[in-house]
Amino acid sequence: MNLNKLAFNNIRRRKLRSILTMLGIIIGVATIVVLVGTTAGATTALKDETNEYMYDIIISPSVSSGSYMMDPETVSQVYKLSNIYDIKETSTFQEYIGTEIVTVVGTQDWKSVEIKKGSPGVVVDQSIADKGYGIGSKITIKDQELTVTGIVDADSTPVYVDQSVAKKIVDGKVSAISAQTKGDPKTVAQDVRKQVEGITVETKSQKVAEVQEMTNKSLLFAGIIASIALLVGIISVINTMLISVMERTKELGILKAIGFTNWEIKGSVLFESGLLGFIGSVLGVILGVLGSIAVANMLEFTEYLPMMTPWWLIIGSIVGATLLCVLAGLYPAMRASKLNVVEALRNE
Repeated sequence: MNLNKLAFNNIRRRKLRSILTMLGIIIGVATIVVLVGTTAGATTALKDETNEYMYDIIISPSVSSGSYMMDPETVSQVYKLSNIYDIKETSTFQEYIGTEIVTVVGTQDWKSVEIKKGSPGVVVDQSIADKGYGIGSKITIKDQELTVTGIVDADSTPVYVDQSVAKKIVDGKVSAISAQTKGDPKTVAQDVRKQVEGITVETKSQKVAEVQEMTNKSLLFAGIIASIALLVGIISVINTMLISVMERTKELGILKAIGFTNWEIKGSVLFESGLLGFIGSVLGVILGVLGSIAVANMLEFTEYLPMMTPWWLIIGSIVGATLLCVLAGLYPAMRASKLNVVEALRNE
C-alpha cells in the first residue's frame, strides 16, 4: 500500500473540505503576488524615472532660508559657478483658478510633459479643461492673463507653463535648479554649498538612495499585509489536518496494526498537508499573475509587467506556501503517529 497514494485519495474523498482549505492558500498567495508584484513594478518605474533625470546635482532653498524659492540674486550666483553646466531651472507655485487652488509648474523640458491635445505653452490637465478652460480659453495666473495651448490627462500637476513665463510671474524666483557637474558630483556639491548661501544641494545618487529606501519600506509593508492573508490559510490547513486525523483514527490504527511505522504515518500526513499547500499555491500564483496583469493595465504599467511577476516571487510563493503547510501539518502528524493501536481500532 502506498501511503502517498492514500493521501491523494484522502484529499479526493473530501473534495469540498480540501477545496475550502486550499481556498485560503489560494487567496493568501494571490494577495502576495499582486501586492508585492505591484509594489516591485512601481519601485522599478520610480527608479527608472529617477535615473532618467539628466542631472548630477539639484539645488533648492534650504529650510533655514525660510523660503521655498530662491531669490534672483541666489539664482545669479548659481549661474556664475564654473564647475556646473547644462543648467535647468523650474519655478513651482500655487494659485487659485476659479475656486480651486492648483499647482503651477514652470518647465524647460516639454518632452517630459505628455500633451494629449494641443501644443506646449500653457498646458492644463483634463480636470481643469472640463471646468471651461479648454484650448484657446483665457486663464489668469497671479493677475497675468494667459492663453491655454494644450491639455494633458489627469495629472498631479494641473498646470504647466514655460519656465520663462513662470519665472516672470514670480519675479525671477526659482524653486530648483538641476545641473551637470565638471568632476565628481559629491565634491562639486560641497563646493556649491560653500560658495552659495541659503541653499541645499543633493546629488543624483542621494535622490536614488532616498527612492530606494522609500520603496524598500513599501515592499516590506506590502509583504507583511499579504502574509497575514496567507497565515489565515495556514491556520485552516492545521484545522483540516486535525479533523482528518480524528476522522481517520480507526484507519490509522489498522495501518499501524499491519506494520506501518510511526514515521511512515507521520510522513503520510505531512505529505497530505504539503500537497494541499502546493496545489493551493500554484493556483494562487496563477490567480495572482492574472491580477497583476489587470493592475498593470489599469495603471498603464504594462511595460513593467515582467518586474511585477519576477521568477523569485513566483517560485518563492510556491515553495514558501508549501513548506508552511508542511509545518502546519506537523502537529496533526505527530498526533497521528502517537495513536495507540488498540484504542484506535476500537474507535467508531
